[in-house]
Amino acid sequence: MKEKLEVIRAEGLKKIEMATSLEEIEEIRRALMGKKSELNEILKSLGNLSIDLRKEIGILSTEIKNVFSSKITEKEEELLASLSVFEHPIDLTLPGKKVLNGSLHPITQMCDDLNDAFLSLGFEVFSEDDISSEKFVFDNLNFAKDHPARQMMDTYWLSGTENKQANERLCLRPHLTGASVRYLLKHGAPARFVYPGRVYRNEDVDSGHERAFFQYEALIVDKNVSFSSGIVLIKAILEKVFGCEIKVRMREGFFPFVEPGYEIDMECLVCKGKGCKVCKHNGWIEVMPGGVIHPNVLKSANLNPDEWTGFYINIGLERLVMMRYGVDDIRLFHSADLRFLSQFK
Repeated sequence: MKEKLEVIRAEGLKKIEMATSLEEIEEIRRALMGKKSELNEILKSLGNLSIDLRKEIGILSTEIKNVFSSKITEKEEELLASLSVFEHPIDLTLPGKKVLNGSLHPITQMCDDLNDAFLSLGFEVFSEDDISSEKFVFDNLNFAKDHPARQMMDTYWLSGTENKQANERLCLRPHLTGASVRYLLKHGAPARFVYPGRVYRNEDVDSGHERAFFQYEALIVDKNVSFSSGIVLIKAILEKVFGCEIKVRMREGFFPFVEPGYEIDMECLVCKGKGCKVCKHNGWIEVMPGGVIHPNVLKSANLNPDEWTGFYINIGLERLVMMRYGVDDIRLFHSADLRFLSQFK
């Protein structure tokens, strides 16, 4: 039986060496190591042999099987290395295909431009998690307990925490302003920082609104921050982003975390102030709320409102991008349509 095994070894190695294709080597694998192979039949018959011979033949059979497996793998690698990746001749005179390069999303581009603008003015860029709590997004910001933003119609509360309160009641942040108190509690005042990020609200989606969108908030906290410095900051940032002087106007508006508060509008660049569906046909588009930080917010940050003051602005990134490129539907930015996004390389 040992002689038979040596014959199987020699003939098997010769067949492996002579193989010229992957299909052929697969057939050889089945013939040498498959269920119906001679080697497998010998292994099945070991029970009929004496104990000493059974051990000797078993060891030899296993050794031959391992040799076959190793040689077949080597042959497969050799055949693969010699194969061409083309199934037909190559015409080297044909022009090549242009490599398609990706690009930053236009909202990311706008965020980077704003970061550069604020960093040049001495601001720090800050970020936090998308999941926050009732304490930071409402309680610390002077929101009344019955404020509609606290209701399920506006805020996405995390399942299992909706009946809890303060730090234990978790939500997807409906705005970025809660990060301001978190930053001030950690770093104190004076401070000037920005914090970009995505926010979530249960909105009716249309050409100007999305359920998940991006904001970019900035805050200055110092002694004797004048209101006029806030206006200068707004105009300087818009001019930096758009490369030209932008007409702005400020309307009185209520926001619990500022007093006084303002709606800050810029002239619609889609229609140049003539009126379109983006600006609801009035020539102006709201791009940010802002105002003087409320004393109660300073108290939440353990700051004395008699000593410190500040100025907020909160920019809607999508709307700025719409103005920059003349886009009339906010939903296009989140459509993942490469035909649209490839325009902004």
